[in-house]
Amino acid sequence: MTPLVTAAVLLAAVTHAGWNAIAHRITDKLAGFTLINGGGVLIGLALMPFGKFPAAGAWPYLFASALVHIVYFALLMKSFRLGDFGQAYPIARGTAPLVVAVLAALVAHEVPDGWAAAGIACSCAGLAGVALWGLRGRRPDWAAIGAALATGLSIAAYTVLDGLGVRASGSSIGYIAWLMAVEGLAIPAYAVWRRRGETVAVLRPFAGLGLLGAALSVAAYALVLWAQTKAELAPIAALRESSIIVGAAIGAVFFKERFGAARIAGAALLVVGIGMMLHAS
Repeated sequence: MTPLVTAAVLLAAVTHAGWNAIAHRITDKLAGFTLINGGGVLIGLALMPFGKFPAAGAWPYLFASALVHIVYFALLMKSFRLGDFGQAYPIARGTAPLVVAVLAALVAHEVPDGWAAAGIACSCAGLAGVALWGLRGRRPDWAAIGAALATGLSIAAYTVLDGLGVRASGSSIGYIAWLMAVEGLAIPAYAVWRRRGETVAVLRPFAGLGLLGAALSVAAYALVLWAQTKAELAPIAALRESSIIVGAAIGAVFFKERFGAARIAGAALLVVGIGMMLHAS
């Protein structure tokens, strides 16, 4: 990866951790994700005049990704309800590059070498440390851990779909604009159905924070999609997950969550493993 691509992915990592922290901060998760997704639709519509209409070959990937994104947002909401930010975010984001490395080898024929295998093993050990830290004889909260792991699987799926789709689209701006417009409708529509006449009243207290989250979300993913047109999928997915460290810091500083030496070591091991995967590519 060139320095420009690397810088774009690192910026995406920071902005992604930021919007996830906003989503966690908003107490009404459905309201928060309605604002983030609805804001994404508006931004997508505004971007459409600046990008070409995606080529025909991109649309199967775009529609499949939109469906996976809906599942992803539902799982992310559940993860944030069940677990703390410092646990859910590293597990979800750390799972993704491991799965992307496998999917990229199977689907895009981007086969990792021995460094990647070592990185996968290292990352798995780190994930276990982050997931199981602090139990002290208590049973693991498998519901929270399972939701975060499932979120990571959905991240891996849409990462590969969008990596292939944006390459086939002929326009990264056009692809992100249409993706945001298509995927962002489901959760706001569900919220309107669920809350009915109370929707506006429920959204109003969180409007500013939610729309900021929408802007950060679109910026983060637009940077990643552009980078995927310039480099292979696995190293981009791996570098992007440096957001794990940002997320851990946010959890400790802003949400006052105890991270602890063991979880810090687990997160560090996870990042080292991701770095080994990056080196392999």
